[in-house]
Amino acid sequence: MSITENDIKTALSAVIDPNTGKDFVSSKSIKNIKFDGDHVSLDVELGYPAASQVGTIREQVLAGVKALPGVGNVTVKVYSKILSHAVQRGLKVMPNVKNIIAVASGKGGVGKSTTAVNLALALAAEGASVGILDADIYGPSQPMMLGINARPESRDGKTMEPLENHGVQVSSIGFMIDPDEPMVWRGPMVTGALQQLLEQTNWRDLDYLIVDMPPGTGDIQLTLSQKVPVTGAVIVTTPQDIALLDARKGLKMFEKVGIPIIGVVENMSTHICSNCGHHESIFGEGGGEKMCRDFGVDFLGKLPLTLSIREQTDSGRPTVVADPEGPVATIYKEIARKVAVKVAEKAKDMSSKFPSIVVKND
Repeated sequence: MSITENDIKTALSAVIDPNTGKDFVSSKSIKNIKFDGDHVSLDVELGYPAASQVGTIREQVLAGVKALPGVGNVTVKVYSKILSHAVQRGLKVMPNVKNIIAVASGKGGVGKSTTAVNLALALAAEGASVGILDADIYGPSQPMMLGINARPESRDGKTMEPLENHGVQVSSIGFMIDPDEPMVWRGPMVTGALQQLLEQTNWRDLDYLIVDMPPGTGDIQLTLSQKVPVTGAVIVTTPQDIALLDARKGLKMFEKVGIPIIGVVENMSTHICSNCGHHESIFGEGGGEKMCRDFGVDFLGKLPLTLSIREQTDSGRPTVVADPEGPVATIYKEIARKVAVKVAEKAKDMSSKFPSIVVKND
């Protein structure tokens, strides 16, 4: 009895993608099923970057197809195809940036910038084209965190080229000012600088642009929500009650302005002693997860408070590149995959599918 395409799909409807929790058929990941005698070939198209997951997924699909009677050789090609996804109503996706992800917090000092840079590096490690925009105009930290000490070039006198390190494109006001110079600017100047950094940087075909937001719910956050096409926001907090109080405000602000919440990351969840390895919840515990239950959003993961994270980031080699196989980098990578999967599940951007209609009076 010959194998049919329906047989293949029926078999693979029982094979679950470990990253999405959905089977490969209902998620429409199975493409190009072909037969040549008893040889079956097919593609698995993932909507998220997954360089580290390709082998596991290929083996899963191979096993699912080979279990069918009458199947001989099986060839499975697994690849990622990152698409643009829907943004706020009335805004269009940028032509050279598919998805913009804001990383925000209600207050400072919760490790937001550290989370943003490691999230960007983790997505890049999975094979995505990634940029990071340092939108914390008053306290830009990404140049130091990424070990970049240079000024951007302008080839046309109007736009500037992003600087790059560790495979990530970067734009920051920190590249253009003295490190000791305070930014004594009023709100309109700050929001103008943010838009210039975003729109006048020649981003090179990004799958994801991570925006490291300043803390709070002020001018920059409102400008971002009204003028920048954001796919979703990640909220960073600590388990501490006062941090959670402000994080909740930040979350509600994004909801009010129509930016979906991708999820919450809890930083400094436990302190790990560098001498004895003892774990202690010095800021409390379970606060981030409770906040997610209260608001019906996803809990993306929690990170420890360790000396190594601070040392690696201060040295310009954040954890994901300094210790890529270590336990903390593994957590960052898991969070990054969850973020990418959540983005992939959002409605696709359809603005490019429709031609502009112009009505002329003759």
